[in-house]
Amino acid sequence: MKFSPIIVGTMRWGIWGANLSGREVQRLIETSLYLGLSTFDHADIYGNYTTEKLFGDAFSEMKINREEVQLISKCGIEMPCENRDFKVKSYNYSKEHILSSVDKSLENLRTDYLDLLLIHRPSPLMNPEEIAEAFGILRERHKVRHFGVSNFSASQFDLIDDAFPLVTNQIEISINHTDAFYDGTLDQMMLRKLQPMAWSVMGNFFTENSVQNFRIRKVLDELCPKYGAEESHILLAFILKHPARILPIIGTSKSENIRKFRDFLSLNLEREDWFKLLEASVGKEVK
Repeated sequence: MKFSPIIVGTMRWGIWGANLSGREVQRLIETSLYLGLSTFDHADIYGNYTTEKLFGDAFSEMKINREEVQLISKCGIEMPCENRDFKVKSYNYSKEHILSSVDKSLENLRTDYLDLLLIHRPSPLMNPEEIAEAFGILRERHKVRHFGVSNFSASQFDLIDDAFPLVTNQIEISINHTDAFYDGTLDQMMLRKLQPMAWSVMGNFFTENSVQNFRIRKVLDELCPKYGAEESHILLAFILKHPARILPIIGTSKSENIRKFRDFLSLNLEREDWFKLLEASVGKEVK
């Protein structure tokens, strides 16, 4: 499975964020592809189950070879909203639900297949054999090419992977959220020679005035001039420094931000600068 070096997240393209028009979505797709970013991350629930269709309608009008892009989607969360009559937010990983969810995503995205399907979040009630059966049907019918999970612990990954081979775990990683460096999830990906994906890669640095972010900002004030980069680029480089070859998901709805992140993809932090940022994040020096 080949992904672009930055994955373009679509969660905030619709009513959960910028509420883009179809033409604006096309411009973002065009910009991404021009920059060599061909992987787009979706989930059925984004935009209260509307963002996949927004993307699919726009993409279907463009003269782009489907084989030149990679479409990721997630399923399994049942979220009460105006477009669904669920009584309570829950997880559903029955074979029937997985199959019907994928069919709906394919319809909305206006495509015959997904390059990657992720189980969105672990459920206490998930049955690995039943999930594996659904995955097998989807692969046999050529509706999904590869399978993975999202927000799974290392043991939860093993539970599903033992029943059906997975290719990735999409987890939260940022300067504010460094648990994956220590909880075994990244170690597991490296041992299996799989590439993890990271969501919320900017963390809450730009949205919260916390003591942690005050410490981080002091270090960034030193590093930004040194590297000739903006704060967001240093924060991205912090994640990319990890040897697990993390694939970051950039959740932006602005072409200029996609372009800037792509331009600074090769920024390589010096080891001591990386540890300065880690120390600022956790509030103490390493032991």
